[in-house]
Order: sequence, then structure tokens, then C-alpha cells
Amino acid sequence: MAVGFPPKHVKDHHLGGMDKDVFLVLASHSAQSMGWKLLFINESGFIARTPFSLWSWGEKVKVCIDGEVARISSQCIGSQLFDWGKNKDNIENLLTATADAEHDLGSDTTYLNYNVLRQNFNQIKNALLLQPVDSNKKRFLNFLSIFKPIKGYYILPILININIIVYIAMLFSGVHALLPNTQDLIRWGANFHPLVEMGQWWRVFTSMFLHVGAIHLILNMYALLFIGSIVEPLLGKTRFLASYLLTGVFASLTSLWWNDFSVSAGASGAIFGLYGLTLALLSTRLLTKASDKSLIISIAVFVVYNILFGLKNISGIDNAAHIGGLISGVITGYAMIPSMRDKDNVTLKFGSVGILTIALCLIAWAASTKLNSDIEAYSREMDRFVYMESMALEVFNLPEGTPSETILSELKDRGIYYWQENIKLLDSFDELDLPLAIKERNRKLHSYCELRIKSYKLMYKAIEEDTDIYRFRIQECDNQLIKIMAELGVERH
Repeated sequence: MAVGFPPKHVKDHHLGGMDKDVFLVLASHSAQSMGWKLLFINESGFIARTPFSLWSWGEKVKVCIDGEVARISSQCIGSQLFDWGKNKDNIENLLTATADAEHDLGSDTTYLNYNVLRQNFNQIKNALLLQPVDSNKKRFLNFLSIFKPIKGYYILPILININIIVYIAMLFSGVHALLPNTQDLIRWGANFHPLVEMGQWWRVFTSMFLHVGAIHLILNMYALLFIGSIVEPLLGKTRFLASYLLTGVFASLTSLWWNDFSVSAGASGAIFGLYGLTLALLSTRLLTKASDKSLIISIAVFVVYNILFGLKNISGIDNAAHIGGLISGVITGYAMIPSMRDKDNVTLKFGSVGILTIALCLIAWAASTKLNSDIEAYSREMDRFVYMESMALEVFNLPEGTPSETILSELKDRGIYYWQENIKLLDSFDELDLPLAIKERNRKLHSYCELRIKSYKLMYKAIEEDTDIYRFRIQECDNQLIKIMAELGVERH
């Protein structure tokens, strides 16, 4: 079982005295006989693609002959983490079929049968008009090459590196490696409706490079590497970078429009945008026809699985960003097509990017007018709530040995007074236009303040009457307070 990106198996096969041209013709014929589709052929080797099945999205098999050795490799095409031995089986099956083909030629008719196969080989080669197998355009020579910008693969490694650097910086600042808390994510630039409403619009951009733990980062970078390595060589640096950023920002705006009180982070919105863009290109035949089926299947699996999984409330997946990224990606893809067909027209290339940017700015402006305008006022008033809460809790900071009269005064004149003021403040929020999530939180805060008042009154009676008969009722209030504070995500005082 091979593991990696993508899973791959390589074997060097010694020809054992067989003429390399004979081996090449028989091997290519055997590949066709097994249902593989020939993609590249020259005098040194060929490339074939295995068919899609329930167990595999297809593999690319490459045969390259150098002297007496044929190097044969099989590599997965789709977004697969494991190949379950499929790549190794492909190589062994090809060698077995080639040996059988050599045996089936027969000694008496070898010349005639071989030349029939050779003629078929030449016809396919001339029809494909493909480049040599030993091309210098190999992209991923090793794992580290993923992170190194080269011609045709320049912006993608930079984007991957930025995401990784941001994650490492978060770790050094003390953020948890696997499960960062909400406050840390917000501090580092996560997308959060109330703060964006208060003017922090930069969050729709920074959230694209922020991830919720190592697993989230790895999965997103894997998906980005798969689709980005296909799209960037087609789009070029400018169009690819613009597509990534524009669809990512649009995904963030969609998340703001849909989610009232969710904290959102990750590159998946932009990744969905690249998948949507690829779908648009597939519909115009700008991608190699041979790759259509495997790409469509890969995209369909990725998109459908993530969206369906995101429908579960417990998953924490921002489906709004995914759908927004996918739709904007399709639109961006069609907008890029004219400049891709006329690659020498610089005006058309930058014009399409400029039009998309202007359109995004207009959408952002329209979105800003639809966002709730009372959140900023609510946030200012909540600062008062926090201050009055701290004043009401001062009773617990009284030094040991404080006279009962002083404690009673603090409970009544400071504690109960400020809890009642906070209830009045919460009631005033009913007039504001706030998201449902904030209204639900205010309802819980209202219950929290009422429980505090009930608890303070019981403590007042217990001290005034010098009795412990209220002890169980006070404990009951404390238990309810613990529960509601856990729901609010605050620590107990």
C-alpha cells in the first residue's frame, strides 16, 4: 500500500535481451488490451491512464526505456491518500501481459504479427502528436519540491508556505496545535460577523490563511495542492492568484451573510473556488480531454462529501463559505476563458481580473449595507455589562473576618443592585436589530443575572438570620449557574 501525494510505485524492469522497440510495442499493445487509454507515445516510452472503478479514480502509468532497463511507474490521479496496492498491481499486470503477448506472437509468425502491432503503434503515435516522455516538466520530484516555486508552479507553493508559516507562528504564540480555542482564532484574524460589522473588514482576507488545528491545515493543503497543480499552469500566475483571492474573499462574504455568530477560518472557501473554476474550464475543453472523467469524479466526490458532511451541525464546517466559493469559482472560470484563449492579449488578461475585482468590491459594499447596524452599539453596551458584573462580584473579594453588617451591605447595595442594572441593560437590547444567536445569548445572560440575584438574596437571609437552612437552596443556585455559564462559555467566579 503506497501512501503520499499522490500514492506511487516505481519498478525497474530489465529487458533481458529483448529489443527495446519490441518491448515498447508489446507493452503499449498490452496496455490497450487491459482497457488502458494511451495518452503519450514516443520512441522511448509511453504514458497510459487506467480506467475509473469503484476502488480507484484511475492511475497514470509511465514506461520509460533507457538502454536495457524499462522504468515503469504507476501514480494515482485523483485525491487519494492510499492506493491499497493498486499501483504495484498495475505494474505487475502490465509486465505479465507484455510477457504473454511476446509468447503469443509465435516463432513462425513473429515478423508478421509484430509489424501489425508496430503499424498500430505508429498510427497512435502520429495521431496523438505528443511530446517525449522524458520531459523536463516533471513537477514533484520529491516532497520538498512541493514548497519550491518553479516556472508553471509559482504561486501555489507560495500560498501553501504562507498557510504553514501562519500556523507555525500561531503555535509559537501558544495556540493549541490541534484544537485552538475561539478567542485565539479571533485574535489571529478569523472571520467573525460582529467584529467585521464593527469595521474589521480585513478579516474576510486573513481568515483564508488561518486554520483550526493541524488536521484542518493538512487536509486543506492536500486539496489545494491537488487542484492548484492542475489549474495554475493553465491560468498563469496572475489569473491563478486573482482567482484564489477573489473566490476566497467571496466565500468569506457569503459566510458573513449566512452566519450571524460563527467564527470561520480556513482556505477551503478559496479551494472550492478553484474546484468551481475547474468545472467551468472542463465545460469548454480547455483541459486535456483524457483527464476530464477523473477530474470530474474527483471534484464531485470532494464537493458533495464536504457539503453533505457540512450539513451536520456537529461538524463545524462552514457550508456557506464552501457554496459561495464554488459558485464564485464557476463565474470566475468563465470570466477567465477569453483571456486564456488569447494568451498574448495582456489587456484582456488584466481587464478580466480588474472587472472581477470591481464586481467583488460592489458585492462587498452591498453586503455591508445588509449587515446588522446595531452590533457595534451592542458591543459598546456589553462593555458596561462586564463592568457592572465585576462590581457585583466584588462581594466575593471581601477579606476574611469582614463584619456581617458590611457583607450584608455589599450583597444588597452593590451586588443585587448591579445585577438588577444588568437585567435592565439586557432588556434594552430588545429594541436593537441583532442576530438570533446574540438574542439567544442575551436570554441566557438574563437567566444568569436572575440566578445571581436569587443566590445573593439567599446568602443575605442566611447571614442575617445566622442559619444554614438556606444552604441547599444556595447550592442549587450554584449548580444552575455552573450549567448556564458553561453554555455561555465563561468561567465561574
